Amino acid sequence: MSALGKVVRAGVGRKRVQTLVMVLTTMTAVTACVLAAGLLAAAQGPFDQAFAQQRGAHLNVLVDQAKATPTQLAATAHAPGVTALAGPYPALPLRPRVGENTSVLPVGGALPPMTLVARTLDEPLDGLRVTLGRWLAGPGEVVLPDGRSPLALGDRMTFPDLPGSPTLTVVGLAASVSWSADGWVAPEQAAALTAPGSTAQLQLLYRFAHARTDTEVDADRAALAAALPPGALTGATSYLPAKRSADRTAETFVPFVVAFGLLGLAMSLLTIGVVVSGAVTAATRRIGILKSLGFTPAQVARAYVGQALVPASVGTALGVLGGNALAVPVLGLADKALRSGLLGIPLWVDLAVPALALAAVAVTALVPALRAGRLRTVEALAVGRTAPGTRPGASRTVAAAQRLLARIPVPRALSLGLAGPLTRPVRTATTAAAVLLGTVGVTLGVGLAVSLNGIQDGLNADHAGAVVAAPPMDGPAEAVDRLDEAAVAAAITARPGTGAWFSTGLAPVTVADHTGRADVVAYGGDSSRSGYRMISGRWFHSAGEAVVGSGFLATNQVRVGDTITLIGNGRRSAPVRIVGEALSTTDVLLTDRSTLTPLGTSVLPSSVRFHIDLVPGVDRQAYADALGDALRPLGLEAELGGTQLNITVLAMNSLAAVLTLLLVAVAGLGVLNTVLLDTRERVHDLGVLKALGMSPRQTVGMVLTSVCGSGLLAGLVGVPFGVALHHWIVPAMARAAGTGVPEADLAVFEPRVVLPLILGGLVMALLGALPPATWAARTRTVTALRTE
Repeated sequence: MSALGKVVRAGVGRKRVQTLVMVLTTMTAVTACVLAAGLLAAAQGPFDQAFAQQRGAHLNVLVDQAKATPTQLAATAHAPGVTALAGPYPALPLRPRVGENTSVLPVGGALPPMTLVARTLDEPLDGLRVTLGRWLAGPGEVVLPDGRSPLALGDRMTFPDLPGSPTLTVVGLAASVSWSADGWVAPEQAAALTAPGSTAQLQLLYRFAHARTDTEVDADRAALAAALPPGALTGATSYLPAKRSADRTAETFVPFVVAFGLLGLAMSLLTIGVVVSGAVTAATRRIGILKSLGFTPAQVARAYVGQALVPASVGTALGVLGGNALAVPVLGLADKALRSGLLGIPLWVDLAVPALALAAVAVTALVPALRAGRLRTVEALAVGRTAPGTRPGASRTVAAAQRLLARIPVPRALSLGLAGPLTRPVRTATTAAAVLLGTVGVTLGVGLAVSLNGIQDGLNADHAGAVVAAPPMDGPAEAVDRLDEAAVAAAITARPGTGAWFSTGLAPVTVADHTGRADVVAYGGDSSRSGYRMISGRWFHSAGEAVVGSGFLATNQVRVGDTITLIGNGRRSAPVRIVGEALSTTDVLLTDRSTLTPLGTSVLPSSVRFHIDLVPGVDRQAYADALGDALRPLGLEAELGGTQLNITVLAMNSLAAVLTLLLVAVAGLGVLNTVLLDTRERVHDLGVLKALGMSPRQTVGMVLTSVCGSGLLAGLVGVPFGVALHHWIVPAMARAAGTGVPEADLAVFEPRVVLPLILGGLVMALLGALPPATWAARTRTVTALRTE
């Protein structure tokens, strides 16, 4: 081994604690950057990636097999514009019930109506990706769509209305980019799931040469209908709504992923820079020794760049592994929300991030190494021996500041700690900047969590109320045409434990000159308890007033305060004034029941829901069971209400939490390294102080106090920056989702939240300084005095 190699190996092995800190710092920094970059890559056109990988279908068609022969179905492969055809597969519309399960669902309870498709895994189009469990091995098993499954692995669903009451066991979850079915069964299972005297519909999947717009997809559908016998095509579902939904969700991820990614990158570069440059600067005396032995400045620079790159390379490799390991659960959750085909970190991220990290290490090590290498040998030896606090050339300003701090009426150990950072102002400022960025990240993460949870509550307004009464999911196939709402209201009001209630129902009315399809929801009872969060304006109070979602305003080019016209039965019309904008991602209009009176119409009975709040202390389940018994003769069932889990909000909260923790770890390691270097440089001074009577507790206090100023300053400056970043990112995410942000969900930084965040910078600094402080307190006086 060459002399240069021996110097590198000796330097790495001699300073084991410093080497370990450098490994941990680069590992955490690279992990954060790999994960953030991977998430950003996942949010770039996720649907298009998955659609290409899984060979998604542009059109999902249902055909009445009694009206089309197999030959006629096969001939549609040559219809104008068709480039690929898959199927036919039996499509079975079913009404399953809950069987034995571990999901705490009542056995025998109704599951949502679903269409099961009988097919194999490997098909030309809509390739299914099993995400959990396994694929079907034969009859008696079912695979459900990941992210939309009401049951877990091992749970069962039954079909008591079919001969033999067949039972299916959930053996897997699969991802379908086309959302072509509510579940999949083996082809040989189709006969047992078909009612006697009926025939299953057939599903066919198509890809077309031109299917980028609704107009092109409609033309493709018309071409298929023309190629089939009249009435054979019973339904067709385009891929475009799913694509728009996925793209909109991806756009909501981009602002906060970019923010966390840039914070992580800046913190990583700062922390790596202070760690590496501090290590090289601390070795100035040894550089003088190497020069006295004949090493040239270039050789000195290469030696210390090598000493920095060895632990940094180990940390970088571990960081790449850690980032890819974290990507499994984190990107798995994001994949469900984004509906992407990205199963891990892209290769370019695994190559680019380590290259950037090692380049940063090399540059930050090279600059101080070259500077020290250019020192004359005597100067390098003198600098290395001189204590930082008494180094020649110290500025008069720093000396004056140290004397001023010494006059503060605090114990002498604490005043020494307060003056310590002034001896290394550049290193202190860099570390404070890293803590500041960490505080910004924590502030942003906390604000996002509170805002997203509030937004999720607002988006779940359909499930407001402790108990919800609605028509049963397993009711008759035909629509309910009559409901005695007065009797239902009387039964709810008379039930002990009822606090307040309101009802909702879809009204069969249209909006004049409306360019799309709007859901008009009419309210009865105390509608002020609806749960909708207002973005602007107010809630409606009387007939002729309405609250609309953001999508309605954008689609119709209207504003709060404008008047629109509703059209009901017999073309009756009535003016309605928009008095507020509510948080909603759908094109919805909300109004009072009395608004429908001039239109001569009412709500659809099958859509009526009663939302009930209870008196405090009432058992929800017992109330729901008793109310269900009372309402069943009236055609309604009662079930527990409450917030429904939103996979997108859950994914964002999880990502923000992981990235925030990584940023805190990077900032803490930066502080640890800085304090470690300072204490090792001043170990001789510590020995003198110990010899003069400084106790271990005073030593710990002195070291911890040295970071209090920078930590507190980072908190005071970082929190406002974090709040400003939060106030920019949340509206940007909302705009991407096609809505606005209620003021209550944006103004989340109350004093009881801000004060702990400000102290968070101080806590980060103290936690990072605690290990070196403990080491300094335990160092024996004699050992410290012997150290130069």
